[in-house]
Amino acid sequence: MRVSAVSYLNTWPLVWGFLHGPQKGRFDFQFDLPAQCADAVGSGAADIGIVPCAELDRLGLDYLPDVGIACEGEVRTILLISRRPIREIRTISLDSSSRTSVALTRILLAEKYGVRPEIRRQKPVLEEMLEVSDAALIIGDPALRIDPASLPWECLDLGAEWVAWTGLPMVFAVWAGRKPVLTADVAAEFRASREWSRSRVDEMVKLAAAERNFDEQLVRRYFTEYIRYELAPRHIEGLETFRRFVRQLAPITVTA
Repeated sequence: MRVSAVSYLNTWPLVWGFLHGPQKGRFDFQFDLPAQCADAVGSGAADIGIVPCAELDRLGLDYLPDVGIACEGEVRTILLISRRPIREIRTISLDSSSRTSVALTRILLAEKYGVRPEIRRQKPVLEEMLEVSDAALIIGDPALRIDPASLPWECLDLGAEWVAWTGLPMVFAVWAGRKPVLTADVAAEFRASREWSRSRVDEMVKLAAAERNFDEQLVRRYFTEYIRYELAPRHIEGLETFRRFVRQLAPITVTA
């Protein structure tokens, strides 16, 4: 079975068992950006993938209801950085590698702050993004390299913003695929990989910090505090609330 997983750090506790533990070799893994995972599953190039939740309805996918990538407050890897007050943002440069993050940005800006900025797509280089736009969305590992407290601009953690606004957790991605693929046996394998990683946090932290040049303490907090990998009914409520907002979004118009 072909599996498309995200190449960012946030997936390590989900795939560790498949790469290093008892589940090793049971699936054929490939690693992509979040948007590419969705495309791989949608096209049939992969059977299961870590799919951005914003893509579930568009692709008509089902998902495993108890395993995913979520937060219950600050998430640290989805940052909206603005050189103007948030309610005065008129243009925004987006890192479009995660469609959930883009949708979440649009929802929060429109519904919470009453702004619908002109959208531009650029590589995730903060200074270059802010040269051409009022604000920038930085996600994933590039966001984790930024210390929000050291920035001279306004910075919103969009995980914390969603939780404060809705009172519900934010679910960013889930293991998703066509319904016939998501059998009880398959679900058990994905749960087992997640559970196996829990007793090996020290191992993951050391390797991630060394391999990707992160501070060990930050990686540990990311794996154990910022991200939630086990989804409960309240997480699913947050996910379904997010999906309702996504269905109301107009198609994106991108300017140069």
